[in-house]
Amino acid sequence: MADNRATVASGADANGQALRQRNVPTSATQGAVVQPELDEKKIHGKKKEPSFLEILDEWEFIIAPVIFTALAFFTRLWKIGLSNIVTWDEAHFGKFGSHYIKRELFFDVHPPLGKILVGVSGVLAGYNGSFEFKSGETYPEELNYTFMRAFNAFWGILCIPLAYYTARELNLKRPAVWLVTLMVLCENSYTTISRFILLDSMLLFGTVATVFCWSKFHGLQKWSFDPEWFFWLFMTGLSLGFVCSIKLVGLFVTALVGIYTIEDLWHKFGDTKMPIPELAAHVAARVTGLIVIPFLVYLLSFALHFAILTRSGPGDAQMSSLFQANLEGSEIGRNSPLELAIGSKVTLKNMGYGGGLLHSHVQTYPDGSNQQQVTCYHHKDANNEWWFYPNRAEPDYNPEAEPRMLGNGDTIRLIHTQTGRNLHSHDIPAPVTKSQKEVSCYGNLTVGDDKDHWQIEVVKDVSSRDKSRIRTLTTAFRLKHPSMGCYLRAGNVNLPQWGFKQIEVTCDKSNNPKDAYTHWNIEAHTNEKLPPGDPGKYKSPFFHDFIHLNVAMMTSNNALVPDPDKQDDLASQWWQWPILNVGLRMCGWDDKIVKYFLLGNPFVYWASTASLGVIGLITVWYILRWQRGFRDLSQAEIDQIHYAGLYPILGWFLHYLPFVVMARVTYVHHYYPALYFAILSLGFLVDFTLRNQKQLVQSVVYGTLYTVIIGLYVYFMPICWGMTGSNKDYSYMKWFDTWRMSD
Repeated sequence: MADNRATVASGADANGQALRQRNVPTSATQGAVVQPELDEKKIHGKKKEPSFLEILDEWEFIIAPVIFTALAFFTRLWKIGLSNIVTWDEAHFGKFGSHYIKRELFFDVHPPLGKILVGVSGVLAGYNGSFEFKSGETYPEELNYTFMRAFNAFWGILCIPLAYYTARELNLKRPAVWLVTLMVLCENSYTTISRFILLDSMLLFGTVATVFCWSKFHGLQKWSFDPEWFFWLFMTGLSLGFVCSIKLVGLFVTALVGIYTIEDLWHKFGDTKMPIPELAAHVAARVTGLIVIPFLVYLLSFALHFAILTRSGPGDAQMSSLFQANLEGSEIGRNSPLELAIGSKVTLKNMGYGGGLLHSHVQTYPDGSNQQQVTCYHHKDANNEWWFYPNRAEPDYNPEAEPRMLGNGDTIRLIHTQTGRNLHSHDIPAPVTKSQKEVSCYGNLTVGDDKDHWQIEVVKDVSSRDKSRIRTLTTAFRLKHPSMGCYLRAGNVNLPQWGFKQIEVTCDKSNNPKDAYTHWNIEAHTNEKLPPGDPGKYKSPFFHDFIHLNVAMMTSNNALVPDPDKQDDLASQWWQWPILNVGLRMCGWDDKIVKYFLLGNPFVYWASTASLGVIGLITVWYILRWQRGFRDLSQAEIDQIHYAGLYPILGWFLHYLPFVVMARVTYVHHYYPALYFAILSLGFLVDFTLRNQKQLVQSVVYGTLYTVIIGLYVYFMPICWGMTGSNKDYSYMKWFDTWRMSD
C-alpha cells in the first residue's frame, strides 16, 4: 500500500494506474456464473453524448500542451532574424560550427555534441563554413543565419511541452501544471537565449528532458522490470548522456538522479522481503541505464568529434603529437628528421593528459629567482622552440661537424631559441607547487653552470625497442636534472595572471617513472644536417585522445577566472541571479543596432526564489510537529512533498551552489538550469497551498498569477524580440540602475 501511495505522489495519475492494472482472475471469481449483460438502452434510453466541455476536459492532456507549444513557436521564432549581426556568444559557437563544416580541429572547454549540432544546422542551411563569426560583424547574404537560429530555438520550444508533462507526472493539479508550463513559456530570459546560435537552449532542453524522464521512471516503480519501466530508465540515461555532452553542467542533474537512485536502492535494500537476485537486478538495471548508457552517449560525441575533425586547425596543440601527425595538412612529422641530434631545433610536447608545449617568454617570475619564466602552453608560436646543445663539459656545438645523434643517458642543454637562455633549475620552490623546484631560463651560451644540464632517460618508443636514439614523435623520454635528481614536470596547475594562466613547469624530486606528466616527446623537429624522414603513421589510441582532451578541457575551464586587470561589464556574481539584480547586454548599444538584453520575468524570478525558502520552512514545520506526536500529513502527502517539493529544491542547489564556490568568471545565463528547478518548486508550493481550498479561491489566485506572469512577459517582450531605435524609448523597463537597458 505504501508503494502505491508513493507512486501516486510521484505523479502517476489514477487513470494511468487503472490502465496499467493486470486483469488476473482470482479464485473467488473463477467459479462464478457469468450473468447476461443488461441492455442499457432499454433501461435508460439513448446514452447521453458528452458535451464539448467534457471532451475538452478529457483531452486536456493533449490540447493544453499543443496550445502552449504553439505559443512557444510564436514567441521563440517571431522576428528571430531581425538582427543581422553576430550577437554575443554566436561569435564562439557559430565559429565552432564553421570548423566542423570545414573539418578543422579546434579546441573548446565544452564537450562537442552541442557544437556538432550547430554545425548540422549550418549544413542544413547550406552554409559552407567560410564566415569567421566575428562579434558584431554583419552576416553575409549567402549565410542563412535565421535558419541556424531557428534550429537552436527548436530546442527551447521543446522545453515547454516537457515542462507540462513533468508537472503532471509530479502529480500537481491541473491549474498548477498550467502555472509551471506558463512560467517556462513566459520566462523572458528563456525566450531570449533560445533565439541565437548558442548552446544554452540545448543545455536547458537536456536538463528538462532528464527531469521529465526521471519523473516518468519514478512513477513506474510499482511496475519494475516492465517494458515501460525499462524504456523510461534508458530514456533517463540517454537524456543524461545528451545534457552532459552539451556542457559539463549536465553533471549537476546527473548528481540529482544519482542521489534519487541511491535513496531508491537503499529503500529496496531495507526491504527484507525482496529476494537478493531481484535486488541485484535493480542495481544492474540502474548501473546499465544511468551510468553505462550516459557514458556511451558522451563517448560517442567525442568519437564523432574526432571522426569529423580530420584536418589540421587552431586546436592542434591541445592534442598529442601522434594525434596531430595524423591530421590532414599538419606539419607535425612531415619531412622532419627521424632521429634527434645535437643542433636540432625542436618543440617538446608534454605527454600527460592535457599536456602542452614547453614554453618560455621574456617575462620573469615575480618572486623566487626572478629569472625568466618557463611554462607549458597550448598554442603554437616561436617561444615553444628549443635548441639541443652539448653540456658544458663537452666541446661547444660545431655546425660544420658531423651531427652527433642523441640517445638514452646523454646529458644535454636546452636553449630557448628566442631569448638564448638555458633551461635551468635550482633549489628554489616552484611558484605554485611549493613542494617542487622552480624551473626557469637563465644565462646564455657562455654564462651558466651545471644546473643547466638535463639527462635524457628514454621511457619507451612506439616504433622501436632501440633506446640508443631519440626519435621524432615516437620516443617518450624524461629529462632528469643531474645536480638535484629531480625531473622536468608539467602537471595541470595553472599559474596566476602574471604567468598568463599557462601551466606551471616544475622539477619534481619524486622519481615516478609512470608519471606521464614527466614524459616528453619531440613534436616539431628541424635540422638541416639530417636527412628528412618519415616518422610513420602511428595512430594515437582513441581512449588516450578522449581522456587527453577531457583533461585539457577541465584545465582550461579552471583557468577561466576573472582578470583583475580587466573590467568585464558582462560578468556577474552568483548572489545577483536569484534576485534578478542584473541583466546582460548581448550586443552593442548603438541606436542603429537591434539590441537584446538578457533579463528574466521579475515575478518568475522573485516568486520562485522565495518558494525555495517557504518550502524549507513548511518542511521544518511539519517535521517539528511530527516529532511532537502530531500526524498532520498522510503518507501520500509526505511523498508528494518529498518528490515534488524537495527534489526540485535539491536540483536547484546542485545547479546553483557550484557557481558559488567556483572561482571562474560567471554570467547570468549560468543560472538558467537552476531557475527551472525553482519554477518547479514554485509550482509545487502553489499547488500544495491551494489544492484543498475552495474552487473560488483557487480560481482567483491562479487567475491572478496567470495574469501577472503573462502581463510582465508582454511588458518586457522588447528585450526578447529586439529593441530598435533610441535606448531612451525603453527607459520604462529600467526598474533598477543595474538593469542597464536604457543608458
